[in-house]
Amino acid sequence: MVGAASVHADPLDDAIIAEMKRGHVPGLGIAVVKDGRIIKEMGYGEADVESGVRVTQQTVFQSGSVGKTFTAALVMLLAEDGKLSLDDPVARHLANTPKAWDKITIRHLLTHTSGLGDPYAQLDMRKDYTDEELIALEATIPVLSEPGEKWSYSNMGYHLLGFICNKAGGKFYGDQLRERIFAPLGMGTRIISESDIIPHRARGYERVDGVLKNQAWVAPRLNTTADGSLYLTARDLALWDLALYDNKILNARVREASWTPVKLNDGKTAPYGYGWQIDSRNGHRVIRHGGSWQGFKADFARFVDDKLTVVVLANSAAARPVRFVDIIAAHYQPALKRKVPAAIVDTEPGIVYRVREAMSQLHNGDMPAVSAKARASFTPAFLKSIASESREWGPVQSVDLLSRATEGALRRYRYRFNYVHYAVLVDVLLNTEGEMDAFNMRLD
Repeated sequence: MVGAASVHADPLDDAIIAEMKRGHVPGLGIAVVKDGRIIKEMGYGEADVESGVRVTQQTVFQSGSVGKTFTAALVMLLAEDGKLSLDDPVARHLANTPKAWDKITIRHLLTHTSGLGDPYAQLDMRKDYTDEELIALEATIPVLSEPGEKWSYSNMGYHLLGFICNKAGGKFYGDQLRERIFAPLGMGTRIISESDIIPHRARGYERVDGVLKNQAWVAPRLNTTADGSLYLTARDLALWDLALYDNKILNARVREASWTPVKLNDGKTAPYGYGWQIDSRNGHRVIRHGGSWQGFKADFARFVDDKLTVVVLANSAAARPVRFVDIIAAHYQPALKRKVPAAIVDTEPGIVYRVREAMSQLHNGDMPAVSAKARASFTPAFLKSIASESREWGPVQSVDLLSRATEGALRRYRYRFNYVHYAVLVDVLLNTEGEMDAFNMRLD
């Protein structure tokens, strides 16, 4: 365990602690795997701010969507058992599904190509839905596109995968995960239960208008869905990483399929496999997944060409685990040091003016001037969250155009907003009417 006041000679620890201070992260757990062995495990900061409990190697965090890697693995195991097929329609395993789902297969759910959206605008986060009630509610959410047409991240899809695993496997998917993955690998990972006594459990935190707050309460059953509702340690994910280099859990054919980018209906691919994001860093392959839920953030990055894996678990909704991954990966493999893209000449000042105005509106918690289609993603909760989070960024100092491209009559732009404390990437799509039909941003 390392605290901010510790005196030590490890430059990596110094860099991690400096980033924690910059990002206001109370506590952090990490694990590093290199060439088939765990070479570093460390806890930093506080697992429980109120009680002053420090993070240790035993500290238990929440997984967020990193848990999707296990849900996908269970689906593949059940397919190997012959209890389901990836090409099965959802309706074969779930009763009373809407006609709009008729063409959606398990494979579509695994790869986020189902066309399904997410139910959070309609979910009552304090209601304990039964599986049937949650499916019925999600059946009312409009389908966004035809199955296989587009890649669009959908937690709902993984909710459904969990329900399918319950049916196909004959028991709760969490019990199946324990029996088939967690216990055989010596992992202490388990489904979230806030009522159970969990030794070394960390608290999750949010920052609201610059003030640290406890995580918002969520109804117990909503903390058991298969989109990522696990308690785990950094070592647990290190053990999972080690198992993914051999046939202990998944055979070579299944592993390769899991890490192959999904092919869309038009023949193009999207950078996602079966429960894994497919990425690269400076020409080096990265198989990873991030997670965010209930005041926790996580990143599980496998630099497979380098036999290097970095696990980062944080107890702050405002944390940026990828920043810690970048620091740690570059420390052990300098070739993985992140390169900041250079700006290109901006010859369309009118466009960047509109994007600046939209960002200014978001800082104030207002709806940006985007198309009706794009406005659907800016829920009141999201607008409130961005307004609060952006107060940590400081004033904007400059805006760089990083790329522009045309897709028929559509135009895409990527900008980097350079604030005093952070840089933010903003991706904009202009439709044929010149409206901002998509407006997405993430911290750089």
